[in-house]
Amino acid sequence: MTHFNPWHDVERGDNAPNVVNGIIEIPKGSKGKYELDKASGLLKLDRVLFSAVHYPAAYGFIPQTYCDDKDPLDILVICSVDVVPMCIIEAKVIGVMQMIDQNEEDDKIIAVAANDISVNHFNDIADLPPHTLREMRRFFEDYKALENKQVSVERFMGREDAYRIIGDSIKLYNETFPLGGATPPVKPRPAGVEL
Repeated sequence: MTHFNPWHDVERGDNAPNVVNGIIEIPKGSKGKYELDKASGLLKLDRVLFSAVHYPAAYGFIPQTYCDDKDPLDILVICSVDVVPMCIIEAKVIGVMQMIDQNEEDDKIIAVAANDISVNHFNDIADLPPHTLREMRRFFEDYKALENKQVSVERFMGREDAYRIIGDSIKLYNETFPLGGATPPVKPRPAGVEL
């Protein structure tokens, strides 16, 4: 029986690191923290957030990446519509939020939905309304505080730094998983292609 795992078996994108495939675990506005169960490839409810905050953007990971925290690289995708969990979304990378979570580096790539005309004109994090970044910072610092966990958002950086971080996570993935997933990677169909 062939086992499919979104982390290993979906391509990261032909134009990575500029445009990547993001696999969404948590829709914008959710209070549920869903995450990929690495062993089964299914989505599991990790917990319901303790605080009165909710995710400020669609949240997930970039497939075929790996970080020092033993997880794939996180991504926040700004989109004008709600994106359902386990949806693959082409994401144009515009920056990165550098966080320290429990004394570990925990970078979050910031991107816009490449096929959403209302946001895809943003090319760099500096183009975003200042409130958007304040909301992201506040969310990540607040939601962990009520869990008695120490988190600080160190800084926001532009797309060139994000490209470097993605490149590093691809290199670490290739070194850690030299054979990749158990099955050949699935290449998502371009937008607008019917079955």
